Amino acid sequence: MAKFLDTTGVSYHLEKLIKGANDRLILISPYLKFNDRIKELLDDKDRLKLDVRLIYGKNELQPEESNWLKDLKSIRSSFCKNLHAKCYLNENEAILTSMNLYEFSQQNNNEMGIYVTKENDTELYNEIYEESMRLVRISDEIQITISKVPKDPPKKTVFKKSKATPSSSSGHCIRCGTKIKLNPLVPYCKKHYNSWKKYQNPNYEEKHCHICGKENSSTIKMPACYPCFTSNKTKLKFPVGK
Repeated sequence: MAKFLDTTGVSYHLEKLIKGANDRLILISPYLKFNDRIKELLDDKDRLKLDVRLIYGKNELQPEESNWLKDLKSIRSSFCKNLHAKCYLNENEAILTSMNLYEFSQQNNNEMGIYVTKENDTELYNEIYEESMRLVRISDEIQITISKVPKDPPKKTVFKKSKATPSSSSGHCIRCGTKIKLNPLVPYCKKHYNSWKKYQNPNYEEKHCHICGKENSSTIKMPACYPCFTSNKTKLKFPVGK
């Protein structure tokens, strides 16, 4: 029988799920920002050569984290367009939750989730597993090729399938799509910035990419679609990591 989890319960069972993985581990989360505890657990699974699949939808990794992830030989990372699901599972148990594998969520948000075991809910676990594997199959595997370099010249990040560069100094409001000044640090028009400021939720999802203007699940912390972000992160200042 599925078990309800609050914020503390999700964090506890997520660590338990990762530690208990002996055959496979699938982590599905739109946002990624690893805290030290999750890094330690994944480092251990990498030493054991466990097959780990990491599916994400929005890239917020800083160079230090990306280099760490690149060095984990057993972890394969894939980008899934329009990903909004948060699901974590090993060969025996699964968690469906509102919590991203993201440091901010684990420390500040009020989360909910359900915990399922294969032994007690075989049919439900199998359905979660099959849908997770479908997301794995439709995702594009990303080879992170960041390397540690001296402070001068600046660090550069290279991703496969990077494209899209701004054609002018005009950007787009991530809520209404109207043209505004190109500045990822201020991705709203004046009207909708004032509206966002009432609640100041950094993870509130908007409708447009700030750079190309196309439909995209953007936030004030990640205002660009994946291709625009990867092509312009060395040319424009982004709020990622702030």
